[in-house]
Amino acid sequence: MRLAILADIHGNFQALQAVLADLDGIGVDGVVSLGDNIGYGPQPEEVVQTLLARGIDSVIGNHELALGSAGYLLRLNPSPRISLEISRQLMSSESLSYCLSLPMYLVRHGARFVHGCPPESATTYLWDPAETRLARIFTSYAEPLCFFGHTHALAHFAAQGQHYEVQQAALQARALAPASRYIINPGSVGQPRDDFNNLAKYGIWDQEAHTFIPRAVPYDVQQTVSLLQKRNFPRSNADRLLW
Repeated sequence: MRLAILADIHGNFQALQAVLADLDGIGVDGVVSLGDNIGYGPQPEEVVQTLLARGIDSVIGNHELALGSAGYLLRLNPSPRISLEISRQLMSSESLSYCLSLPMYLVRHGARFVHGCPPESATTYLWDPAETRLARIFTSYAEPLCFFGHTHALAHFAAQGQHYEVQQAALQARALAPASRYIINPGSVGQPRDDFNNLAKYGIWDQEAHTFIPRAVPYDVQQTVSLLQKRNFPRSNADRLLW
């Protein structure tokens, strides 16, 4: 079983189209999204309708949460708050309802899927955690493998017995030891914030081969930037894509 893991699409339909074409070419048995399907990008409606049309399961991200919580929306920084206010106007009632109906986490194929931090947070960031924090997180749920998003950067944390470590993220296949447990961030489809490049990131979990394979896919960044400008999204949203 080969499962494609997408995270933080953020309304970037051009990036999503490129990723879906890539994974269709490779061949996978299913796709899961880790939330924040909408937000910074200019085509939230197209993104959500594509997920619905393809039957892609998703968890809720903090940007979806903000659509349903005026209090949480006001706590966001200006760029994501303004972006979500514009996004709401671009979305159908069906798409809005879908975003608000998403679960906090999923368990599929013996793995856990969450947006922010396991076991089920959509808002907590998991940045370079200390070993003591990793120990607490790993003991908070049962599954040997968990995928998360939210940081927009590839990450790989491992537990072997009582030993916990932050492993170096890399754009190359990684073996997953059956006796170990892992927490993996596949990077961001729509707004990567890693140290590699501005390509759309996602990953493939090969259950039988015990591997995780990061993918980095080129797409028409300029088309996304042009739409961001046309639809009056904050300038910083486009700047993040052009580095």
